[in-house]
Amino acid sequence: MPFADRRTRSVLVLGATLAAAALALTGCSTASSSAEDAATPSGAVHRVAVTLTNDGSDKCAVSTTSVPAGPVTFTVRNTSSTAITEVELLQDQKILGEKENLAPGLDPVKFTVTLGGGKYQVYCPGATKELTTFTVTGKAASTANSSAGTLLRQGAKGYGDYVDAQVSDMVTAVRQLQEDVDAGDLAAAKTDYANARPYYEHVESDVDGFVKKGHKATDNAGNLDYLVDMRASNLDPSVGWHGFHAVERDLFQGGAITASTKQLAAELTENVTLLDKLVPTLTYKPEDLANGAAGLLEEVQSEKITGEEEGFSHIDLVDLAANVEGARQAFAYLKPGLQKLDPSITKQIATQFDSVDTLMDGYRDGTALGGFRTYDAATRTADANTISQTIQALQDPLSRLAEKVATA
Repeated sequence: MPFADRRTRSVLVLGATLAAAALALTGCSTASSSAEDAATPSGAVHRVAVTLTNDGSDKCAVSTTSVPAGPVTFTVRNTSSTAITEVELLQDQKILGEKENLAPGLDPVKFTVTLGGGKYQVYCPGATKELTTFTVTGKAASTANSSAGTLLRQGAKGYGDYVDAQVSDMVTAVRQLQEDVDAGDLAAAKTDYANARPYYEHVESDVDGFVKKGHKATDNAGNLDYLVDMRASNLDPSVGWHGFHAVERDLFQGGAITASTKQLAAELTENVTLLDKLVPTLTYKPEDLANGAAGLLEEVQSEKITGEEEGFSHIDLVDLAANVEGARQAFAYLKPGLQKLDPSITKQIATQFDSVDTLMDGYRDGTALGGFRTYDAATRTADANTISQTIQALQDPLSRLAEKVATA
């Protein structure tokens, strides 16, 4: 975001303690035994294996589609599919757990979530069958007598856990970027860059108010959002260029890894690690989610569709899809309360999200950086107006939610 347009969130400084995210995802793990991955409980934990393959078509196989309520560990292996790079566990479009950047042949990875009774979905974008119904047996907590305000506040708390998990996973992705930059592996670093970008784009409108200790809120030298996500167009000459896009410039325009690139990558790792320590101190009100979702779509219209955001790598469609996904998650966590407040606008927004998803699916490319086609000049000329109009049809009703939820 331009540094003149910072949000007015209260300034938070370094030194805050790290709170645990209830749904934070586990990191990468080494290969586990077949017994460990079996869909049978070990102690109190139930285990589900998800295997990604290509034997003529890309498949996402789930070892079992029903488990009892309680903690569930999903172990994801990609043995041979290049089209499927992520797996998500969804309920009513909320992402409860996920793993991304699942290249064939890598060690299996895991995430653990505690699930109540009900219907869920395992989502594998790019698979021949993308959605698999997953049932958790046992009594689900009833919300029948809950007020809209109570449900909205519960949603805001759950969304906070989602934000925490996204930033934590960004740290892992940025560390991989730094590792390959330090090794001088240009091709791997380009892939890492595209893999790391969505995490910030999912939540950027909700984590941009942090300032390092010893700096004022107006000082870009201490503003973590500026240091992580600044672009050429919002350069503060007194601070210089830092963050993702400075690394992008070196990798994609310069086409070489220099000593300066290594310094920039190390600094980026340091700053996102600091952000990861601070984000759990945030609490959200329902209107924060509504405002944040609207803000992400404003980012799409002002920076992604124009091609300004990723001026060297041209992976703007990766960022655009991530902004939309972040907005969808904010809406999904508000949805139970919104259905009580205004079922008509809730249905309208859900329908428009589906329309945007259908449009963006047409740009997916499993062989391209970040899984989407390059957003070159020809694509912008041909498609920018259609994308903008489709986003606008979603943005209009979404922009009306903040007032509704603030007064619930």
